[in-house]
Amino acid sequence: MTQILKHLVLLIGGFVVLAPFAVMLSYSLKSPSEIETGTGGLFGAQAPMLDTMCMARSQPDRAAMDAARAASPGQTDDAIMAQLEQGREAACTTRPAVFNYTKAFTEAPLLRYLLNGLIVTVSIFVIQVIVALPAAYALTKLRFWGRDAAFALVLFCLLIPVNAVALPLYLGLAKLGLTNSYAALVIPWTISAFGIFLMRQFFQSVPDDLVDAARMDGMGEFAIVWRVMLPTAIPALIAFAIFSITAHWNDYFWPRIVITGDRDLFTPPLGLREFQAGADGSLYGPMMATATIIVIPLIAAFLLAQRRFIEGIALSGMK
Repeated sequence: MTQILKHLVLLIGGFVVLAPFAVMLSYSLKSPSEIETGTGGLFGAQAPMLDTMCMARSQPDRAAMDAARAASPGQTDDAIMAQLEQGREAACTTRPAVFNYTKAFTEAPLLRYLLNGLIVTVSIFVIQVIVALPAAYALTKLRFWGRDAAFALVLFCLLIPVNAVALPLYLGLAKLGLTNSYAALVIPWTISAFGIFLMRQFFQSVPDDLVDAARMDGMGEFAIVWRVMLPTAIPALIAFAIFSITAHWNDYFWPRIVITGDRDLFTPPLGLREFQAGADGSLYGPMMATATIIVIPLIAAFLLAQRRFIEGIALSGMK
C-alpha cells in the first residue's frame, strides 16, 4: 500500500509538471479559432485556415491589376479583381501547424535569438567553471586560515535572491557603459556560488591520496585542478551545466533589464515578446511554437546527459 501511494504521488507530480508542456505543444499546433474556443483536441484538426496577416500584406495594387489586365484582355475589372482575390486566398491558405511554426521564424529573427542564447549561456558556463573549479579545490583540499569562513560566505551567497541585487548590478553596468551588450548579459553571472558549492561537495569524495600523489609527481596546485580534478569531476560538471544553462537560457528578468533597445541582442525568452499585444492581439499559436522551439534544446540536452546528471547529483552528496 505504501508503494502504491508513493507511485500515485509521483504520478500526480509528473502530471503537474508535464501539463504546461502538453498545453504549450497543443497550442503550437492549433489555429487561432481552436485556441480561443478550446476545441480541436490535443493536436488540432489541422483544417486549412486563412492567414489574415498574409492577406493584409498581399492586397492587390495598381501594378498587379495592370499585369492581370494584360494577361486576361477583355475581362472586366470585377472579374480581374475576383481572380486576384482567389489567387490571394489560395496563396494565403495554410495548415495551423505550418502557420504557427513558420510565423515563429518569419515574424521575428528567432535564429538570431537562439544564437544569442547559445553565446550567452555557453560563455557564462565556461567562465563559471573556470572560477568554480579552483575555488572548490581550495575549499576542499587546501589548508589555509579562514577557509571555513570563506565557505560560509559561499553558502550565504546562495541565500541572496537575484532580484535583490539587480538594481545595483544594473547601475554599475550603466555607469561603465556596458548595457545593451553581451557583457551585460554575461558578467554578473560569471561567479556561481552554487557551482562552487556543488564542486566542493563532489571534491570531498575525491581521495586525498590522489592529490598527494600528483604533488609527489611535481604538479603545482593549478595543474592538479585541471589535469587531475577536472577529469574526475565530469559527472558533477554535467549536472552543473544542466542547472546553469537551463537557468540562463530561460532567463527573462535580467535580459529584459539590460537589453533595452538593441533587438539584435534579444535572447530566446525576449523573442516571445514579438508575439505579444500586437495590433490584432497576441499570436498565441506562434508564441507557443516559439516556446516549443526554445525548450527543445534543453530537453534534448537533458535526455542525452540524464545518466551523468543523476550520477553527478548523487556523487556530490557523498563525503
